[in-house]
Amino acid sequence: MDEMPPALQALKERVLAASADGTALRITGSGSKDFYGQALHGELLDVRPWSGISSYEPSELVVTARAGTRLSELEAVLTEQGQALAFEPPHFGPGATLGGMVAAGLSGPARASVGALRDYVLGARLINGRGELLTFGGQVMKNVAGYDVSRLLVGSLGTLGLITEVSLKVLPTAPAQATLLCAGVSQTTALALLNRWGGQPLPLNASCWLFDTAAQAAQDSLFVRLRGAQAAVEAACPQLAADVQAAGGSASRMDEAQAGPDWAACREQTLPFFTPPAPELCLWRLSVPQTAPMLDLPYPTLMEWHGALRWLWAPAGAAPRLRAAATAAGGHATLFRISQAHGEADRAVGVFAPLSPVQLRIQQALLREFDPQGLFNPGRLLPWPTSPA
Repeated sequence: MDEMPPALQALKERVLAASADGTALRITGSGSKDFYGQALHGELLDVRPWSGISSYEPSELVVTARAGTRLSELEAVLTEQGQALAFEPPHFGPGATLGGMVAAGLSGPARASVGALRDYVLGARLINGRGELLTFGGQVMKNVAGYDVSRLLVGSLGTLGLITEVSLKVLPTAPAQATLLCAGVSQTTALALLNRWGGQPLPLNASCWLFDTAAQAAQDSLFVRLRGAQAAVEAACPQLAADVQAAGGSASRMDEAQAGPDWAACREQTLPFFTPPAPELCLWRLSVPQTAPMLDLPYPTLMEWHGALRWLWAPAGAAPRLRAAATAAGGHATLFRISQAHGEADRAVGVFAPLSPVQLRIQQALLREFDPQGLFNPGRLLPWPTSPA
């Protein structure tokens, strides 16, 4: 049997010690996503010493890396081979790690067209609450049949175990890209256009609608990104522009030197919209079907994923109204960032939408199986006690 590398052995021994004395552990990398979730408890367990790319087969479109690997490092290696993480994970900080990416489960602007992070996870290794090193899935798609634990880890916020390594499917970088700025397009009109385009064979990759205060004249604006073969992108641009004009707006093609940083700012939430308009407002994330109409909510909104993701600035006290509107549309609402004025007190409304009794029972059963003592990130995923006792 191969000897376990020292950095991995140290992580395992730390978990075993915590299991022996019941010490809660707060799994962390750079801390770039510490703002996300219900609560942070436990002694810090830093995964960054366990880093590096374990294997990369460009011809097979598969990369395997350790949890402490920086996303920037991984993406740089992929770029050299003309490949990328198609789901565009947000970093929210220069030190963002692979393990934190998987635990948070967040995807960027292209998610509605290319799929979510979960769709690209082929396999994973983790240390459970008993200190056991477990392997799930593999490095090829055929290994993900059945009960797919590796994908279950996506979005678990570290509550099921200490992720040590992940295998991901990667994709070639698209040969062509274009971004259209569609000005004077209301949210209702934008939804109608996006729904129409979604039913056509267009290389639609990402979209973002907002009231653009950064424009020369502040106005409703829809940004649409096309990616794919050169001929497909070039043919789609005039077609979309004509549809926008017919709907009462105007469309122009952006310089990619400007569009690229703008999409990155959307992904990283550094656009002007993501600056709190008032200190008592929280950033809410509403996930709804793409076909959901404009929601009757009086709050500043930015819309992504062809209508499936709505970002809103609203007070924590608006939770019942926001969750009722999201539920009525077939989705759910998450308190993504707390306010400057009230801070941690905002989390009292519950960061995540309450689970149904059946969902809660399943969640608790999984926690008991993977982490019997509730060692890992206790209380971060659920607003209620996660102890199996």
